[in-house]
Amino acid sequence: MRRPFLLAALLLAACSSHAVPKAGNGSEAAASKSPLLPLVIRTAKGERRFDVEVALTPQDQAQGLMFRKSLAPDSGMLFPMDPPRTASFWMKDTLIPLDMLFIHTDGTIAFIQANAQPYSREPVSAGVPVAAVLELAGGRAAELGISEGDRVHWGHCAAPGTRPDEAWDRLNFCPAS
Repeated sequence: MRRPFLLAALLLAACSSHAVPKAGNGSEAAASKSPLLPLVIRTAKGERRFDVEVALTPQDQAQGLMFRKSLAPDSGMLFPMDPPRTASFWMKDTLIPLDMLFIHTDGTIAFIQANAQPYSREPVSAGVPVAAVLELAGGRAAELGISEGDRVHWGHCAAPGTRPDEAWDRLNFCPAS
């Protein structure tokens, strides 16, 4: 009588260990293997450079920065929207606070959600179509004086002469100043 119960318990335990991704589930390792994309934000105080990961696929965009325990000060993750659309983000399974910068098609920052709270299921949106969303470490935008209306560009436009590989060519974003 105990064998079927024990077998069922072992099978359940084996299945459930894969059901919830854990911190260090390889997302950092997978992201670090990809070349980082240079991104610059032009503020009233000058230009601020970041080297960001890019979430290109629907799977990358769904994963985002979930389960990360930290984010370097001059790094982040870019979520390109092609075609531009009204994007909505939440912080489910995100362990650290993030600043979310919603970027208009002309390169200006439409909206900043500062210090989005970890684990929140409250949707965050600019309410208008955007070309991309940039996630930075929580509080970083305020620390660097980044504001709505500041201009963002990335790829060759942010760092001329930089070309990690040919696949990144389609990611250049050079809105007119």
